[in-house]
Amino acid sequence: MKKGLFILFSIGILFSSCTKKPPIEGLNTEVFRSDRGACKGLRKQFLPWFQQHRLDWKGVSSNDIEDVLGKPDIQQLADRNQEYYIYFFEPGAHCQDPKNPSNAQSISFRFSAMGLATEVTFQKGI
Repeated sequence: MKKGLFILFSIGILFSSCTKKPPIEGLNTEVFRSDRGACKGLRKQFLPWFQQHRLDWKGVSSNDIEDVLGKPDIQQLADRNQEYYIYFFEPGAHCQDPKNPSNAQSISFRFSAMGLATEVTFQKGI
């Protein structure tokens, strides 16, 4: 029993050490998280920061991104257990009703089946 517990513990340590932490220097995460859907207009100021650090977010786990940025404004499931997190940078039609399609500026994180960001893109809407 001790051997099995040790192996399980070792695997957990190995897995957690392989994940990459997101860069947050220069990003006010409290302000970003407090502006859900960017409906207050506070997130727009962070767009240049994200454009500059876009590639630094590749390889970061979905859990770590959610811990830093908060719950995504839109979460989509895709084929082969892939997932997308979308965060808006400006107010749009989604602020009146989350079901409304929006053309607001956003960032999209695409995650592999392993839960790691494989693509980070900027777009208008979703």
